[in-house]
Order: sequence, then structure tokens, then C-alpha cells
Amino acid sequence: MAPSSTPGTPTARPRKARGEGQWALGHREPLNPNERSKKDDNPLNVRARIENIYAHRGFDSIDPADLRGRFRWWGLYTQRKAGIDGGRTAVLEPEELEDKFFMLRVRIDGGALSLGQLRVIAGISQDFARDSADITDRQNIQLHWVRVEDVPEIWRRLEAVGLQTTEACGDCPRVVLGSPVAGISTDEVLDATPAIDEILKRYIGDPRYSNLPRKFKTTIGWLVDTPYQANDVSFVGVVHPQHGPGFDLWVGGGLSTNPRLAERLGVWVPLDEIPDVWEGVVGIFRDYGYRRLRHRARLKFLLADWGTAKFREVLEKEYLGRALVDGPAPELPEKPIDHIGVHKQRDGRNYVGAAPVVGRSSGTQLAQLADLVEAHGSQRVRLTPYQKLLVLDVADDQVESLISGLRGIGLEARPSAWRRGTMACTGIEYCKLAIVETKKRGEDLVTRLEQRLGDFDADITVNINGCPNACARTQVADIGLKGQLVLDADGNQVEGFQVHLGGALGMAKGETAGFGRKVRGLKTTAEELPGYVERLATNYLADRSSAQETFANWVVRADEELIK
Repeated sequence: MAPSSTPGTPTARPRKARGEGQWALGHREPLNPNERSKKDDNPLNVRARIENIYAHRGFDSIDPADLRGRFRWWGLYTQRKAGIDGGRTAVLEPEELEDKFFMLRVRIDGGALSLGQLRVIAGISQDFARDSADITDRQNIQLHWVRVEDVPEIWRRLEAVGLQTTEACGDCPRVVLGSPVAGISTDEVLDATPAIDEILKRYIGDPRYSNLPRKFKTTIGWLVDTPYQANDVSFVGVVHPQHGPGFDLWVGGGLSTNPRLAERLGVWVPLDEIPDVWEGVVGIFRDYGYRRLRHRARLKFLLADWGTAKFREVLEKEYLGRALVDGPAPELPEKPIDHIGVHKQRDGRNYVGAAPVVGRSSGTQLAQLADLVEAHGSQRVRLTPYQKLLVLDVADDQVESLISGLRGIGLEARPSAWRRGTMACTGIEYCKLAIVETKKRGEDLVTRLEQRLGDFDADITVNINGCPNACARTQVADIGLKGQLVLDADGNQVEGFQVHLGGALGMAKGETAGFGRKVRGLKTTAEELPGYVERLATNYLADRSSAQETFANWVVRADEELIK
């Protein structure tokens, strides 16, 4: 029986659910400016305009839609104009914030560099980037002060040695992280490098996957030595009881302002099937990802709504056309893997891991590194996802000489706990989103703590970020520092940080992955930061139950007065 209604009153109709911009459901109408820009022109096409127009006519000739959008697909962001304080970051228009120079990101998939590639990057830095070079926490190298006029020549030099900036930024598959010791580790069962190489060959620069809802981050490796739970898709080594060595599949991780840890799909993937499965996950993101609201466009939001069971079902039925094999969870190492220092390779030679301070390097330093590497019989360098670097294939009788040479150019293979454990994002020096300085703050912090707590006997990670976007993975650090403006003792607005404590990823047995504890009102000014971290570390040493109690575990039980 139909429901009654008052005569003359229209019957209420159920409200139609608003679409989320999912292509697979027919919601293809552009829903925000970024989506309109990508629909107007595939961002990969901007390279031709850079080479044929902008490099000849200069910065002022660049179409704004290219400048602040499509340039990213070729690793280019305008950098922040000097002298603009953090209080103006959110109120100025892009053209007011940006300088007429670019940050250029060189993608180094798996972190692997040959000696020739290292020399080319060093030369580009010296010739075109005012000697700037930062090692990022995604195994890239970032250059600054790049002019659009020089970009074609930079590409020519990079591509001549097998490097590229293709899709180093943008709504596309970013650099693929890999174990820095892939192919040489004594603990590795399968080297995943062939899968990374195949993904690059098949899919990077492919227009089918160059228009995703947002950026897409990947890590592939046998060892648990990359931040696999913070990526959109991760493949981690595992041994299946019937099928043998393969990889466990994780999806939906990401930090930023709405952090979420990746989840296992519970499947076992053989090495040669990784590219196909990876393509399936990217396809789901492209077709079902949310495009209406940009702040909800990462894969983690889709996974949160679907759950792992539905995600696996769609992957198998719609994208692979077959079922995947159920698989076990990976076995975590007894303690987190640390590549710093001297370690044996499977061939009997050694790799030596060294730490710059908060990833800051230079073209001059990289050129000196190349000379050192060659002089000590090596042809290979690797970058880590923790802003560090490794020299591979070092003979026993060359190790001490190399360590001494590295120290001489500012790279420490036997660093303090503070140099080893501190990372920092680009910060206000170059980044248009930043609110505070990070690199210099990180350098000053390390120097102060080495002077005051140089013999500190525990590992504490300190991750410094210039804004809430968590490029330095603040939420999963022992001490995560999120840049913001705070009030000092006199009521003045100054640079400072919100403090997150005790965050972690599941990198070893007994570690519980989770985001840092945020104590109400726990902030510090930038000026007071070194003193705060020193006090916090001293309290930890004095109050921990044993030398085995980690900082993350201590923070959970510590009284508030000990962590403020």
C-alpha cells in the first residue's frame, strides 16, 4: 500500500547520493580544478612545451596551468620565494609565494646509482642548481634553483646515463622504493630489482596511468627495511609453506594530515607476477579512486570504505581475472635493520652506510663521493628511504680508508645516534607549503645533542616536518615534530612544532605499528627545541625499565611531566 500524503503536498523523494568522482561508476565529470586540468591535457604532454617554448621564452611565458600543475609530472615544482615567513603561507596566492626557479626531483627507483650516474647528478647540481642536492626519504635527489631554460639540457644529461624525472611528482606512480641492499644482503632470499625494473619499463610514462586521483607510492623489497606500511602498495618478502619465496601484498598506507597504515590483503605473489598485480592495484585506484574532493583522493580512503576483502575481490575479478594464492604474513627481523656502518655482503665484500646531516648534500660533496668510491674500487652507491647513502662492494682492506675519506667530506659512517636518527623535510627554505625552517633546525639540533649527549646509548628517531603534510613521516617517529606557528613566553608568534611521541612502523618483532602520542598542548618553539629534546632523552634514560625498553614503549607509560 502506498504511503498516504496530505493533498497538495509533494511526496518527498529520497536524496540521491553524491558521487565521489569514481570513473568506474560513471562519475567522470571533472570535480575540482586539478581534475579539470588533467582532463584538458595529459600532463605528460607538457614536456614538449618545456623543450620547444618555455625553455626559449623563459619563466614568464609559462601557462599557469602548466606551471602549477602539469610541470609536476616531470619532477618540477616552483620553489618558495625567499623572505616570505610561515605566517603568510596559507594566505598568499601561488604567484605571490613562488620564485622563478624550480625544485627538480630526480627519481632513483630502488635507490640504485652507478658511479657514472652519481657524477652526472653532481655535475648538474654544480652547473645548474647552485650546488644544491638533498637526499630525500624516498630515495630521490632534489635539486633547487633550476631555471626552465636549463631543463632540456638537464634531461639530456640525465637520460644519457639512464636516469629520469618522469612522474617524479604529480598524480601518478612516483618513485618505487626498494631495499638499499637488494642483491647483496646476506639475509635476502629474493632480489626484487627485476620487478622494479619491469614496472619502470612498462608503466612509468604510460598515459594509461598518468592520471590518477592523487600521488601513488610504492615499495618493493624482500627485506623489511623500507617504510612499507606508509605506502599505497607494498610488496614484502615472505616464504609460503607450499610455494616457497614470494611477496606479501599490502595496500592503502599513507600519512599526511589523515594518516593510515597499509593493510595486508593476505595473498602471496611470486616475483614474476609483481608487475601485473601492481598494475591491478594502480588500475583500481585510477578507476575507483575518489576524485571529487582532493583531500580524500588517496587510495587509503577507498580502502577504508571498502575493506581488504572487497579490495581483493575487485583486484582478482576485475583486474587480474584470476584468484590470488592465500599467503602468510612476513616474518619480521629481531631488531630494525640499520644499514649505517660496515656490513658484509653475500659475496664477502662490504657495504658501508654513511649519514649526511638530515639528508643535506651538495653537488660538490657528491662529486667528492664519486672520487672516493672509485678510489676504493667501487662502482655503485645506494640511497636509503632515511636520507642516508651506502657505498657497495668495498674490499676488507679498503674499509677504514673509505670511512676516513667519507668523514673528510662530511659523511659519517660511525655517526652519533642523533645524526643517524634525525630526518627533515625541505622546509620553508624552498617549499611553498612549509610554515617553518627544518633543515637548519635539524642540523643545529644534531650539533647540540652531539655536544651534550654524544654518548647516548639508545636509538631515537627525530623527524622534522615544516607543515602538517608529513613528508618526513612525523607520525611514525619516536619524536615527530610538525611545524606550526606557536606563542613564545612573551606572547609573540614564532616558529615552533607540535610534538608527536612514540610513533612506529612494524619493522621488527615486538614492535607495534601506530601513530605518535599527542599530549594536549605539547608544543615547543623552534628556539627551545634542542633543550626540549635533550630533556626528553635524559628523562627516558633515567626512567626506562631496562636498556631493552624502547623509547616508543616508554612513552606509552611515562608520566606526562616526563615528556613535557
